[in-house]
Amino acid sequence: MRAADQWVLLENELGADWTEARLAFSPEGSTAPAAAILAPLGPGRVGEELRFHVSRAGGEPERLRNLLERLDRNRIWGTLSVIEASAAGLDAATAEPVTAGRAEENVSLAEAWDAALARLAPGWSDLLCELVLDSSDHLPRAALLGAPLNPTRDPEAIGLRFRVSGKQGYGVSPGMARRCLKRMDADGITGRISVLHALADTENAVTQGPVWRVAGRSV
Repeated sequence: MRAADQWVLLENELGADWTEARLAFSPEGSTAPAAAILAPLGPGRVGEELRFHVSRAGGEPERLRNLLERLDRNRIWGTLSVIEASAAGLDAATAEPVTAGRAEENVSLAEAWDAALARLAPGWSDLLCELVLDSSDHLPRAALLGAPLNPTRDPEAIGLRFRVSGKQGYGVSPGMARRCLKRMDADGITGRISVLHALADTENAVTQGPVWRVAGRSV
């Protein structure tokens, strides 16, 4: 199937409320020709995939469609897929990272965490969060101080992902997350906190909580 047609199907599957999507294009041949055409999207290469973000705002879907049509005209075949997507739900602002630890802003990670929670609508129950560090030098120490978060590495960034539960089930409590971040503040670790996904009023049904699919993996 042509790349532009694949996008039509994927955009329909995203629904009417999607705001941002992370996509991957896996060309059947060399990645170089596809990367050259998709360059305006700033793609990154992961293995044989080209990965990039698309926002629904600012005419980006139309720009993506035009670039995919260029791939088709140049007979560059491949598979387009959605790795993850954000949708307007609890609060559109929750998908935006809160910058922390910048000297000019004088915002600590703990304070940024408080701000991120304040943006959530009442009734949230489960969060998938990410801490992107300002330096790879911070990574081992942040993983140690954040061990109670049971963090996982983000393969595409210098960062850690973790889950937070507002009531019960898998994930640390908001208070424990704050304590871990406060320890990092005391150790001089800086970075950006963001809530990637949020769910409200979930109920556990023979599980410890909801499962998100990110890059084809359950988290």
